Amino acid sequence: EAGVWYRKAAGQGNAWAQCNIGGMYYQGKGVPQNFKEAAVWWRKAADQGDTDAQHNLGSMYAQGKGVTQSYKEALVWWRKAA
Repeated sequence: EAGVWYRKAAGQGNAWAQCNIGGMYYQGKGVPQNFKEAAVWWRKAADQGDTDAQHNLGSMYAQGKGVTQSYKEALVWWRKAA
């Protein structure tokens, strides 16, 4: 149920909802676990300045989960989040 409302809000550009959808995909809560999909949603929120999403995206780049591993890119996102 929460996923339905998050998707509606995320579709309207709500960064908080986009960040939450990213977390759902990352953890596999209410949806199948999918790191690539988590990265897509976290990037949308991160591009709007959501610091949680920026931090999470940095961690994904550092670990190479759902994205090509890159410490350089991880550092970019972590600096934005700081």
